[in-house]
This record gives sequence, structure tokens and C-alpha cells, in this order.
Amino acid sequence: MYAKEYVADRFRELQDDICRQLEQADGAGKFREDEWLRPEGGGGRSRVIEGAVIEKGGVMFSAVHGPLPEKIALSMQLPPTDFFATGVSIVLHPHSPMAPIIHMNVRYFETGAGRWWFGGGIDLTPHYVIPDDARYFHKQLKEVCDRFDPGFYSAFKTQADDYFYLRHRQETRGVGGIFFDYLDERSGHSQEELFAFANAVGRAFAPTYVELLRRSVDRPWSDREKRWQMLRRGRYVEFNLVWDRGTKFGLETNGRVESILMSMPPEAQWVYNFTPEPESPEAQTLAWLRKDVSWV
Repeated sequence: MYAKEYVADRFRELQDDICRQLEQADGAGKFREDEWLRPEGGGGRSRVIEGAVIEKGGVMFSAVHGPLPEKIALSMQLPPTDFFATGVSIVLHPHSPMAPIIHMNVRYFETGAGRWWFGGGIDLTPHYVIPDDARYFHKQLKEVCDRFDPGFYSAFKTQADDYFYLRHRQETRGVGGIFFDYLDERSGHSQEELFAFANAVGRAFAPTYVELLRRSVDRPWSDREKRWQMLRRGRYVEFNLVWDRGTKFGLETNGRVESILMSMPPEAQWVYNFTPEPESPEAQTLAWLRKDVSWV
């Protein structure tokens, strides 16, 4: 069984590697880093970039520990216990409305009673759904999943469709991806195998997103597309503040607020009762925002 410190060290290395690749892809922006400590135990490294391609992005590492708050323990169906949690969490908001928002998270959780599990995933939120890009994105995720278990992609895609869903809007946040949680030995895989899988998901993130940014470079846009981007960013805010379990966990365990809310875009808008024109690119995008689309 891996020591929790070993997992945390590998996640630190993952943060370093992703930041290097994103800086190279942006060409101008450099990450600035804040190290922070959590009063109850542990801390992290928060890195934020504001660049030429990435308007606002964060690559966050944390390793925190201490008593698990009673409310969270009850939601996890756990008795009172101490906990250790470490992971890398990323959200990137590009300047161009023709490039997608992306989120990635890989994490490890361990209780004082010796229970452990991995969680995480990647999902894509295009402002304009481009089917070829969505198919490319899902193909990369399926290839990672298939290296470890032929059932992973189908199961985790379904979980992503269900998780990244704005119930109050009856639309998905984007074109989905994969999402997994409470992944432990009951999956039929050892801790070593599941850590290798979580790490592979993390390693797939940067090259996949860099390719999507490359594809978006020559796509023209105007004020119309920028206004739509602001509305779609508003939907992203709604999900993170209303439905996202990670945001709630961070706030309820006294995490660093600036790091938790790093996922918020620099600008967003809400227009009352906005309805796109029929057959417009905006209406076509909304038509894609549904569960169970088969991308590969």
C-alpha cells in the first residue's frame, strides 16, 4: 500500500509538469504561486496564470488533514474520523470563445480507520460545441481508460453526464468527459493500479487541452461570440456554486477560499430569458448539451 506522502509527492510533480506545458502553450503567461497552510492541518500550492491564450487559469495542489467535519462524514456515510486528502485541481478559461473551458481533478482520500479511495476526472465545456473536437477529447479519455479496464470509460462517462448536469437548467455543463469517485479495491484493482490510472488521467490533461487550443487559433470570432461566451461562463458559475461537491467540501473543511473559487471566470453575464435564434450556432450548441451523447 502506498504511503499517503508518496501519493502527494507524485501529485506535486503532476502540478509542475502541467504548469510547464501550459506556459509553453500560452507563450506569454507565467504562473504565479501562493503557498498556503490550513490551520487544522496541511496546505497547498495555488498557481494562477493570466496569459495571451488563457485569460484565467489555475492549477492547484493541496494535501490537507485533520478531523473530518461531522456533516461531511455523515454525507460520506463514515463514522467520526480523521482524514487525509490530496489532489490536483485545474480550471482554465480561454480568451477566445472558440476555445473551450476545461476542468480536471485527480484526488486521493484516506480516513483514520484505513479506508482509502481515488476520485477525479476531466470534463470539457465548449462555448460553441464543435463535434470533431468533442470526439477527439472523448477518444483521448477512452484510450486512457481502456489501458486499465475496458469498462472504465463507459461507466465514468455516464457518471460525468450525471454529475456535470445543471438540473435547474436541464442541460449538461458541456460535452462531458469522465468522472469517478470512491474508486477502491472493490473495483477489482489494487491501490497501485488505481493510482496509476489516476496519474494517467492527470498526464493526459495537458496534451489533450493543448491540442484543442491549437485547433481554436484560426477560428474567427466577434462581439456576438464574446457575448455568448459570457452567458456560458455564467452557467459554469451556476454549476460550481450550486452543485459542485468539491467546492462544498473545500468550503466546509475550511479550505483556502481563493484557491477553491479559482474556478470562477474573470467575467460572466446573466441575461434575462435569453433565447438564441433558431438554427443559430448558439441554438445548435444548446442542442448538444444533453446526456448520453455517444462521442466515440
